[in-house]
Amino acid sequence: MKPFILDPEEMKRLLAVSRGDTPADLVLRGGQLVNVLTGEIYPAEVAIYGGRIAGVAERDGTYKGNTIVELGGEFIAPGFIDAHVHLESSMVLPAEFANAVLPRGTTSVVSDPHEIANVHGLDGIRFMLKASEGLPLRVFVMLSSCVPATDMETSGARLGVGDLASLLDHPRVLGIAEMMNYPGVVNGVDDMVQKAALGHTAGLRVDGHVPLVRGLPLQAYASAGISSDHESVSAPEALEKLRSGFQVLIREGSTARNLDALLPIVNERTARFCSFATDDRQPDDLETQGHIDYIIRKATAQGLDPVLAIQLATINTARHFGLDDLGAIAPGYHADLVTFKDLRDLHVTRTFAGGQLVAQDGQVAARATNTVMPPINNMLVPDLTEASFRIPATGSHARVIQALPEQIVTRSMPVEVRVQDGEVVADTQRDILKIAVIERHKRTGNIGLGLVSGFSLRAGALASSIAHDSHNLVVVGVTSEDMMLAARTVADMGGGICAVSGGQVLGKLPLTVAGLMSDQPLEHVATEMRRLLQASMSLGCTLANPYMAMAFLALPVIPELKLTDMGLVDVMRFAICPLFLTADEVAAIPTR
Repeated sequence: MKPFILDPEEMKRLLAVSRGDTPADLVLRGGQLVNVLTGEIYPAEVAIYGGRIAGVAERDGTYKGNTIVELGGEFIAPGFIDAHVHLESSMVLPAEFANAVLPRGTTSVVSDPHEIANVHGLDGIRFMLKASEGLPLRVFVMLSSCVPATDMETSGARLGVGDLASLLDHPRVLGIAEMMNYPGVVNGVDDMVQKAALGHTAGLRVDGHVPLVRGLPLQAYASAGISSDHESVSAPEALEKLRSGFQVLIREGSTARNLDALLPIVNERTARFCSFATDDRQPDDLETQGHIDYIIRKATAQGLDPVLAIQLATINTARHFGLDDLGAIAPGYHADLVTFKDLRDLHVTRTFAGGQLVAQDGQVAARATNTVMPPINNMLVPDLTEASFRIPATGSHARVIQALPEQIVTRSMPVEVRVQDGEVVADTQRDILKIAVIERHKRTGNIGLGLVSGFSLRAGALASSIAHDSHNLVVVGVTSEDMMLAARTVADMGGGICAVSGGQVLGKLPLTVAGLMSDQPLEHVATEMRRLLQASMSLGCTLANPYMAMAFLALPVIPELKLTDMGLVDVMRFAICPLFLTADEVAAIPTR
């Protein structure tokens, strides 16, 4: 675990302020302290020196300060910590992400850069570490354990145990990121076991990723020393993970929204083993709804005690990851804290990071910047024609991926297909569209073809180079012609998102950093994203964010049915499966 580091000279200076012998850099006076260590709320004065809490007193005027801030009865709480996030999903660079979340009270994030790692390997992780240096937001990193997530897809890179070991000494590395290949862990596959052992040997955490896994497989997974999971979708599943020793990370992101289902497991006995995480949060949601503050508000509105909610967003996460001087307001802790007026409708008024005022009233004090150059991105897609998206009808029934609203799990749905001139075509009356995943890293020419339900498009096509986790090019559409145009448009941009219909491009957003992120301000990206969402709605789409939903349709570690560049994946069997059903399978379909 990361140690509490304070050298002797720093300690002497801090002690002098704590005793009241030396003025503090900053004193916050007249506030109500939310003490996440005891669960109490009481009047307090907070003295800050050298970026740390020097002392907390229950009587105003106890500490002298070079700067005094009168809070007028506002609440003071620790800065919020996101327990698991992929910064790349914000579609902006780390500095812009910081500018978005600091006004919302987030002062630390535990990130997994496996999105860019699947495109650029170690260079991608090193880029994210360098691009997050010197920011007022503390960006911690878990080393991506599954690059690629499986061997049933083509990624841009492959990371082995030695690759991860080369970064273990970085001061902001906290451990090994989500072990997504859970069959590999449960069955003791060398690569997975060695990566888990690498984290344990270094005394660091190993994060988990076990959607819908219960019973003996879950016991086996936990016995590998994997200590957290953010994939629960029901209270019984999450409770079983709590009983098995996991820190349950309650996820409320842009696509996967699990708070409503999991909140019943949180009570005074279990709360310390729960944390809040966003996993994936898109720019328009960051701008309009917020970040961890949004989760706190939503949880409190549903009846969770507000102090418990703040504990889930602060001390619980810090203690789990061994961040011994973060997550609370107490002597010696880093002075990362927030103020707000309403405990039950929390809206941050000020954010302090390292004792510095970094945001106030929804605005950053100074925009964070970082000019590190990203790795060169390539879109090595094959020459695409309409024929690239045609599906010859070799059977009467096919496996259709059923996308579910606000979830990243899918269902496998057997459907009698619509056939014209010997090929399968979209059936908009039954909400059955075509989907393609096109390999874009190594020019293999691989194109996986399938069918998907849940988008409700009446016309056109949507395409994106965000396709977890290998980030090949994913296209969902009604006609082969529009799918071809959408794919070509994204490739020509060097990565990004677009919507097309009737041979016309309705909207596009270039994402030239790894095909995942823009080098533009978040406000610009959020505006363009809203235009793309409006374009998808004009085509009949009923999903709140079809582009995020599309991104997870290519992730072959999330049940039940997914599509990669290598073909359709039956995630429950962890194997490639045919698109069309056999005669026996058709005969076994229940009749209604």
